[in-house]
Amino acid sequence: MGNFLSTFLSDFAELPELADRFRSPGPVPLSSPLPVGDLAADSIAATKLMASLLHLVRMGMRDPKASDVPQVNIAPQLVAGAYRSDQLFRWNGNPAPAWAPLSGFFASSDGWVRTHANYPHHEAALRSLLRLDGPATAETVAHAISRRSALDLEDEAADSGAVMSAVRSPSSWRGHPQAQTLETEPFISLVQQGGESALHSLGSADSYAPLEGVRVLDLTRVIAGPVATRSLAFFGADVLRIDSPGMPELPWQHLDTGQGKRSALLDLGYKPDRDRLDQLLTDADAVVMGYRPNSLDRFGLSPVELHSRHPGLVIGRVSAWGQSGPWAERRGFDSIVQAAIGIAQIHADGTGRPGALPAQALDHSAGYLLAAGIMSALRRRHLEGHGWTVDISLARVAQELLAQPHSAPTEAGPCEIQTVKAETSEGTVTCAAPAISITGGPNRYRWIGRPWGADQPEWAEPRSASFQR
Repeated sequence: MGNFLSTFLSDFAELPELADRFRSPGPVPLSSPLPVGDLAADSIAATKLMASLLHLVRMGMRDPKASDVPQVNIAPQLVAGAYRSDQLFRWNGNPAPAWAPLSGFFASSDGWVRTHANYPHHEAALRSLLRLDGPATAETVAHAISRRSALDLEDEAADSGAVMSAVRSPSSWRGHPQAQTLETEPFISLVQQGGESALHSLGSADSYAPLEGVRVLDLTRVIAGPVATRSLAFFGADVLRIDSPGMPELPWQHLDTGQGKRSALLDLGYKPDRDRLDQLLTDADAVVMGYRPNSLDRFGLSPVELHSRHPGLVIGRVSAWGQSGPWAERRGFDSIVQAAIGIAQIHADGTGRPGALPAQALDHSAGYLLAAGIMSALRRRHLEGHGWTVDISLARVAQELLAQPHSAPTEAGPCEIQTVKAETSEGTVTCAAPAISITGGPNRYRWIGRPWGADQPEWAEPRSASFQR
């Protein structure tokens, strides 16, 4: 076990003895000079522990001790597989096109940059930034970038809607204003809603599904947020993902992280759709948001407005760079954060070309830890009646990873990867098996392969009589 689980428990004022309930039979096979295996193991353990604790409370144990929580074990191979889900995913036997041709490392005139152009609008912004007319190839992008300064490109990208970061050393990042802002913030934060307490009981759970009957509105994209909400769905929550019809999700990416969830479309620029979203929030227990800070405020979705209209709501937020600081509103993805803060340089090859972690571990860890934090907040809401806001960022997770001791990378060794396969309306989908099951609880996804945007924007079932709002 690393220090990540202890830090999570401390930030959430959970019993520190809960860390003693976690056991691993061996290291997680993710090879890196950074303790990414420990980060993965501890993130999964936090999710399992908070699920177990919430279940005890919903079964009537108001103040469980750490010793009441069943011991949590992880399967290192399952954890490694879950973190490498994009590499294991198959659709009709074909691997996922995880990286678009214009996404990757490119040499600038004075260093390296990393681009992210998986979505069409980001590719268009990149081509515009580099003044490339019409279709572009990796070669034309490389030539355009080679004549420019990395830091200049980074700033111009932020202003133009493109997604690009200069590759820094860890020491260079430590002196950056955004890094210094993040150093003052917790690994993951939990803030109680102000105002009077009110009764928001989740009722009792009739089965070993800790989130049975809980409603979660999912306003997230890409990996971290969808991993969080997929975890909540795995434990029994009714998770409804909402997207704009004008921003299609990459189909394989939705299939890789959409297990157990439903998906609907609403245009928040259209008042009837915005009203429908607010009605969904009225009946929700939690909302999870993964868009840039402040980008949804114009739709009345800031924490202050949400808590004012929907007292008792649990809000979970995941961001690239944190909720404050000069880079808070910049676009970012796991690969971009790795480049900016020094992880890519640490993994450079013998020629000096930057590299990456063996999995998109910042995304996956932020997702699992956010799910754990939301379950902790739901338990407190059940007992105390308040709403809560939970925040985590990829950059803060990355800084915590960099702060741990480094070691020479070791070979991961043979790894028995477990996958699950389903025949769906979308064809044959193969994905990584879940790694977060708890004793006596669910051990499989409720479904796999539900199409993006195919559901109605409504909750699946009537609210149980045991719930009190």
